[in-house]
Formats: sequence, C-alpha cells, structure tokens
Amino acid sequence: MTDVSIDRHATLTAPATKLPPHAYFLTSAVFHYLGPAFAVLLFTHIPVVGVAWLRIASAGLIFAIWRRPWRLLIQSPASQRSELIALGVVLGAMNTSFYLALDRLPLGTVGAIEFLGPIVLAGIGLRSRRNAAALALAVVGVVLLTDAHIGGEPLGIALACANCLLFTLYIILGHRLARDGGAAGIDRLGAAMLVATLVMLPVGVSDAAGAVAHPILLIAAIGVGVCSSVIPYVCDQLAMARLSRPTFSVMLALLPAMAAVIGIVVLRQIPAWVEVAGVSLVIGAVALHHPDRAR
Repeated sequence: MTDVSIDRHATLTAPATKLPPHAYFLTSAVFHYLGPAFAVLLFTHIPVVGVAWLRIASAGLIFAIWRRPWRLLIQSPASQRSELIALGVVLGAMNTSFYLALDRLPLGTVGAIEFLGPIVLAGIGLRSRRNAAALALAVVGVVLLTDAHIGGEPLGIALACANCLLFTLYIILGHRLARDGGAAGIDRLGAAMLVATLVMLPVGVSDAAGAVAHPILLIAAIGVGVCSSVIPYVCDQLAMARLSRPTFSVMLALLPAMAAVIGIVVLRQIPAWVEVAGVSLVIGAVALHHPDRAR
C-alpha cells in the first residue's frame, strides 16, 4: 500500500528514536488521565459533551497547524483512508463516552474498566508462563479496582464499558497507523483527529458554544485538549511504532494505577484499601511482564 506521508516530516523520527519507547509510554500514561482530571473541573461550567468536543477540536486544530494532515485524507489510497476515517470515528466516540462516564464515576474506576479490553489483546499475544502470570495479576487488580465502585451507577458503568471497547479499537487501529514509524503515524493521527472533530461537531458544538464568550474557560478547554489528545496520542504513536501490540497492551495495566494516583492528587478522590490493593497488583503485573521483542 502506498504511503503518502510527507517526506520532509521524516526528520521527526530520528530524534524521536533516541528515547526508549517506554519513556513515551510513561509520558502518555501521565497525560492520558491528567488532562481528563482537569476536564472534570470544567464540567460545572461547560456541559460534558461540550468539553469533550472542545478537547477533540482543539487537538484537531493543533494537528492541522503542525502537520497539515488533511493532505493524507485527500491523497491516501482508499484502504488507508478507510482506516483514518475509522480511527477518527473511534476517537470521537471514545472521548465523548469517556467524559460522560467521568461525570458519573471516579477517575480510577473508569480507568480500571477501560483496561478490561486491552487486557484481552495482551492475552492474544502471550508467549510465556511469566506473561500469563503477569496478566492474571493484572486481572485481579483491575477486578478489585472495579468492584470498589461497581454499584449504584449502571449508566456510568455502561458508558465506561463503551469507552473500554472503543479504547481497544483505538489500540488496534493505532498500531496499524504506527507501522511505518513515528512521523508517518503522527500524520495519520492528525488526519484521524480532523475526522473526529467533524464527526462530533453536530452533537458537541452547541454545548461548547458557551465557552466562546468566556476566554478563560476556552483557554482551559484548549489546555485539556493538549494534555488529553495531543501529548498522549503522539507519545502513543512513538511507542506503538517500536513495541509489539501484546507488550503495549500489557503495559497499559499501568493506566488504572495512574488514574487512581491522579484522582487523588487533582480531584481528591481518596481510594479505599481495596483500591490500593488493586493498584499494587497492577503495578506488580507491569513489573513481572517480560516484553516481546520490539517490532
């Protein structure tokens, strides 16, 4: 399949590979929940769907200025264009369902449920008893984290499960787009983010309109977009390009732990002892997991 990524942007790849892929993953893990934690603070001023759309739209604008990815949508072969559109739809729906779930459940709980899909991807690629034990530890940890808040919010749980499914699709499609390295993957990510902006425009723009009259809120929402959809997704592409999908999926076990920590620091969501136990098991699973050879 022909790749139409712009050659002059390939210079991004060389310096990017000087850092280990795990460094990009850890950066992504921090910002994956730091941005949404700040977004929760905006829910009292802007409707939830409006915050989600502002996140997507601000990221799409930044990618448009930085990478000019619309050329990929125009010039790509039909098969690649279909992947870009599919990822855009997934990103739009994933971010919206994620924020709607956050409006009803603690950040740590949503983060735990979000991992249940990727853990299946990790299981598909297992090649050793050590990795199987790591996966079992992660499952127990996620179950403990989930059980701590599973009752009382059926709609929130349903939205979190929908986000889990969409997050799994994001990993699968994201690895396909990252197959040629960092620069090409980031260009494709930018194109997908433009698609996501357009897909969610009909449902999000009216709720986001009120922020236009309040510059401070608008700036804060743009900051959420940078922290939530630019920094972590770019780091994901740089990590995915050099880590196998099973390795990347098991490392995602760190995300529920990161969500719980950020929930404590930013949102003052203090976990119970069972949540602390779940976080500890998840961290132990990440430490035990033996990575497959990078692609």
